[in-house]
Amino acid sequence: MTEATSPRAKPSAEPEPEARPRRRRQPQQARSRARVEAILGAADRILAREGYDALTMRRVAEEAGAPVGSIYQFYPDKGAVVDALGQQYLEGFRTAVDGLVEQAVRGELTDLVGTVVDVYAELFRSQPGGMALWAGRHLSPELARADEASNALVAEGLERIVEQLTGGPGGEPVRRAARMVVWAANAVLHEVFKNDGEPDLETVDELKRMLNSYWEDLRGRLATAGG
Repeated sequence: MTEATSPRAKPSAEPEPEARPRRRRQPQQARSRARVEAILGAADRILAREGYDALTMRRVAEEAGAPVGSIYQFYPDKGAVVDALGQQYLEGFRTAVDGLVEQAVRGELTDLVGTVVDVYAELFRSQPGGMALWAGRHLSPELARADEASNALVAEGLERIVEQLTGGPGGEPVRRAARMVVWAANAVLHEVFKNDGEPDLETVDELKRMLNSYWEDLRGRLATAGG
């Protein structure tokens, strides 16, 4: 990647140190890592199907097919499991944003709005437990920080993508626009994916139409300011 085509470096939107999962010990062996994945997968499924109140350490153990004592080896309580899930969701957003930026750098992001909305919607669809948490607003301070970090991470990625596509630093107008897009997309996609069953994909298409109009307007304003 050359200097001319590299997106400008920015610090990642890392959560505060205290926002990291309150784990009793870090899994070192493959078997332990697999058990942690099973624990978090079980917790995600319980949250999606039954909600936050149904999530107990015993229920997680039953769903994961593991002794309840093995859960406590890694997480001291239900809150620690939820916080670890929040960090897992955040990593999903980070990976997706990095992929979108790389597509922009390679000149492959020909449908900015459509691609970004589809990727963002897939994150919502693939994290049903997270949707249940956010819909119920069962946010610990750690999880709330992870929520803020994911929003900041997506907005920062959008800013880098827009600067790559427009060929120059966007400054405050692009920063503001990126935040607006994240807020709008979050609100709509929460509604689309908050219920069981098939999501309303026509509403996702409406979101794309709305954001395409906003993107065209922003691109025109940036071109006028740059000219």
